Amino acid sequence: MTILTFILILCVVAFLAGMLGALTGLGGGVVITPVLVLLFHVDIHYAIGASLISVMATSTGTAIAYLREGYTNLRIGMFLEAGAVIGALIGALLVPFLNSSVIILIFGIVLIYSAYLTWRRKQEEDSLHSSHPWAVALQLPSDYPTLDGLKSYSVQGVPKAFGIMTIAGALSGLLGIGSGALKVLAMDHAMRLPYKVATTTSNFMIGITAAVSAGLYFSRGYIDPLLSFPVVLGVLVGAITGAKMLPHIHSQRLRIIFSGVVCIVALQMIYKSLVGF
Repeated sequence: MTILTFILILCVVAFLAGMLGALTGLGGGVVITPVLVLLFHVDIHYAIGASLISVMATSTGTAIAYLREGYTNLRIGMFLEAGAVIGALIGALLVPFLNSSVIILIFGIVLIYSAYLTWRRKQEEDSLHSSHPWAVALQLPSDYPTLDGLKSYSVQGVPKAFGIMTIAGALSGLLGIGSGALKVLAMDHAMRLPYKVATTTSNFMIGITAAVSAGLYFSRGYIDPLLSFPVVLGVLVGAITGAKMLPHIHSQRLRIIFSGVVCIVALQMIYKSLVGF
C-alpha cells in the first residue's frame, strides 16, 4: 500500500468516524483506534495518539453548532468535566505500566457494557421528579429544542454522574477514546437527561478531556503527523456533517446507532486482546 492510498483510506474512515462521533457523543476515537490497530496494524500507543487528536477535532467541529442550537448544557458539561480531567491525568500516567493487551481488553469491556445499558433504555423517559439538590444549587436543569418547541428537563443523580465521569476520564487517558461512551452513559442513565442533550454535551466535553491526555502522549512521542493529519481532516468534515444531521434523527435511532457501533468495535478489540498482536 502506497502512502497516498493509506492517507486516502484513512481520510474516508476518519470522515465516517467524525460523523458517528458527532451523532452519538462518542468522539471519533471509538472508530479510529480499532481501525488503526486492526486494519493498519499500527502500534496501540500511536493509534491512541492519533485518536486523541481526532476526538479534539470532533469536539471542535460540533461544539459551537450544538451550543447555538440549544442542545448542549454548558453548565453540566463544565461541572462534570472537572472529574473527567482529574481522571484523564491519572489514566495517562498509568499507560507505561499496562501492556497493550490489557488496554484493549478494558476498552472492549467498557464499550460493551455502555452499549447494553444504552440499548436497554429504549424510550425517552420523561423525568417526573424534581432535580437533585446539587443540580438545583448549580442551576443545571434547562430545556432543549424539539419539533414541538422547547422542552424542559430535570437533572438527577449528580454525585453518581460525577463519579462515573472521573472513571471516564481515566479511561480516556488509557484508551484515547475521549471516554464519550461513559460520558453519554453518565448523563443518559445517571442524570436522566434527554438523549440528544447527553450526546451533544458529551461532544462538548470530550475535546477538553482528550486535550489533557494528548499533551502527555505528545511528550512521549506518540503523536505521529502522518497519522494525525488525515485523521483530523476527515474527522472534522465528518463531525460538521453529523452536527447538521442530528436535529433530523429520532433519539431512538441514535441509541441504536450508538449501541451497534460500540458492540462491533468492542468485540473486535476483545478478540484482538485475547489472541494477541
